[in-house]
Amino acid sequence: MIARLALALTFLSLQPAWAASRIYSIDSKASSVQAHVGKTGIGSFAGHEHQILAPALQGDVNADFDDLPKSTVELLVNARAMTVSEEGEPKGDAPKVQQAMRGPNVLNVARFPLIRFRSREVSGKKLSDTSYELRVQGDLSLHGMVKPIVVPLKVDLQGDTLTADGKLTVKQSEFGIKPTTAAGGLVQVEDEVPLTFRIVARASR
Repeated sequence: MIARLALALTFLSLQPAWAASRIYSIDSKASSVQAHVGKTGIGSFAGHEHQILAPALQGDVNADFDDLPKSTVELLVNARAMTVSEEGEPKGDAPKVQQAMRGPNVLNVARFPLIRFRSREVSGKKLSDTSYELRVQGDLSLHGMVKPIVVPLKVDLQGDTLTADGKLTVKQSEFGIKPTTAAGGLVQVEDEVPLTFRIVARASR
């Protein structure tokens, strides 16, 4: 009897830690979201493109890799903490662009300080014992508007750490943001903004 119990416990201890539903808390220091703001218009050769960084992330991933539809994701970005990278910017321009981005004509962070993504459906396939390819459908709340989006993810599991990498494109106009212009309208920010992100989350239980 004791031998059988010991064997059963040994078998259970060998099962992957992620076999059942687990809650992962997002590690804000290890995670990042980057946006590339391009330019268009007949005077675009004279304009500058911008790299936007969103370092302040919070949220949880409730992952059930045995039953993916039971999984949920919620992610919060502090819009007030978003910054403009100085890389590729003329000297002294990054703070000005950053102020305009946070201002009432773009993100309006005083009124809408949070950007939120909340999943509605998770699907995908297993690539290996530690990696998955997922399709997460959910609602993105940005600039006071909520729109459905689909987020493709490549998920890697290593011990108690979940890492998700992905890319998607967001249209500013769909969220009530009018792309800014300069030089009398000859240079305009592109409506479509590509996002690249890496989310690192640690198992909390």
